[in-house]
Amino acid sequence: MIICAASSTAFAGGDVQRTYVSGNFFMDLDGVKCGFIKSIAGGGISAEVIEEPAGPSYFVKKHIGQPKYENVYMEVGFSMTKSVYEWIRQMWSMNYQRKNCAITALDYTLTPKVMMQYANCLLTEVTIPACDGSSKEPRYMSLTIAPQYSRQVTPLASDGKAYGEYGKFEQKIWGPANFVLQIDGLDCTHVNKIESFTVKCTTVTDDIGDARDALKTPGKLDFPNLTISLADVTADTWRKWFDDFVVKGNNGETNEKNGTLVFLPPNLDKTKPLCTITLHNLGIFKLERDKQQANADQIKRVTAELYCERMEFAYGPNVTADSGDSPKEPAVAMRPADR
Repeated sequence: MIICAASSTAFAGGDVQRTYVSGNFFMDLDGVKCGFIKSIAGGGISAEVIEEPAGPSYFVKKHIGQPKYENVYMEVGFSMTKSVYEWIRQMWSMNYQRKNCAITALDYTLTPKVMMQYANCLLTEVTIPACDGSSKEPRYMSLTIAPQYSRQVTPLASDGKAYGEYGKFEQKIWGPANFVLQIDGLDCTHVNKIESFTVKCTTVTDDIGDARDALKTPGKLDFPNLTISLADVTADTWRKWFDDFVVKGNNGETNEKNGTLVFLPPNLDKTKPLCTITLHNLGIFKLERDKQQANADQIKRVTAELYCERMEFAYGPNVTADSGDSPKEPAVAMRPADR
């Protein structure tokens, strides 16, 4: 019988460092406690291997270059504090803000185990989940952040005290069927699906000779096209717009349309939306009927594709900026010892 060293130590009552299940992840932005996130990925550190073939040696000399910090990908719902959604709103307005982000992994007892700190982060991508009238599973927004540098630290004892108030973060679940689309002059009463779309900001690395951690600079902001599915019986206004805008060529700015996409809470209270996305300068460029099969019980639908020049994001029932009612704490920079 063979017993591994770790197991024999455990049987003997020795002090063994146990693994843990990290089923919870908590987010901080500039010292503001923002709530739980659904998932997190990326954020790794790597360095490029540089080869120097020249020289008297028969072997290629190798060394590494400056460290590179990967983007961080996370999923968030509508239970975060307003500072997260204000960050999104500012990014969509091209008012880019760099923030220090910290993600703490907790075990099943909500005890902090590991903290990842990301410094001078730019929000570069926001993916809005698909709206689908036939889906019942909750959906989450996907965020991509680009840090200047990152560090892994062990949470301090003081870090764990604040995490005893998790119940104060109100949980707001959004179902993909709870949405309302409105576009000027179009019948949107039977829109059943809007495909997921992503707002992207390109970044350029500002490389400076002696700087090991290069600063990332925001570039062009790109708003995506929209793919919308609706019942054929209510598509007359869409066909008229398509015929005038595409076929007849009346596609100037005065013929573009504006609209709103509103996410509603589970009780469908339109006076208290979870968020509102305002759509500016919409133009239709494709309209086609979906595939139909004989003797099949399915609703006849059409799919429209629209471009959008600009979008605005607003969290909650009003469109004002963060009112400051979320719990504020002094901004916490990355610990010098970990730098």
